[in-house]
Formats: sequence, C-alpha cells, structure tokens
Amino acid sequence: MSILNLTGRDRALLRAVAAGRCEIAPTSVPNLRVDGRWFCDQPRAHALLSAGLIARALGAATAVLTSAGRAALDDAYERTAA
Repeated sequence: MSILNLTGRDRALLRAVAAGRCEIAPTSVPNLRVDGRWFCDQPRAHALLSAGLIARALGAATAVLTSAGRAALDDAYERTAA
C-alpha cells in the first residue's frame, strides 16, 4: 500500500492507533477494535497490518503505530497542508 492510497478512513484509524485507542484481537485473524468496539472495515485494517503501518504491541493486544505508519500519517498531513 503506498502512501498515496491512504483513504480518510485509513488516516483516521492510524490516528486512533497513535492515540492508543485500538486493540488487535489475540486470535488467528487479527481483527481490530477501536474504543472497545469492532472496527467497521476489518479488511482495510488487515491491509494496514499487512502493509506494516500498524502492529500488535509485544505481549499485548494493544495496537501500535509503526515507524512506517507514522511516516505515512505525517506525509498525508503534509500533502493536505500543501
């Protein structure tokens, strides 16, 4: 997934992960919860996980923003500000 393909929903999810509001279910299918509720677009969450923009924190269900995710989010803000 390139940075140019990030949707508004993707950016909102990355912001929620960065704010510590997301969990990845500890199951074989890594479904995502935001504020304790299942995220409405699980295939998109899986795409962000596969792209390495978000990950599961070590030893916890907490989702974390990776350095690639932070760069993608920062770049998306720079593009909208320009």
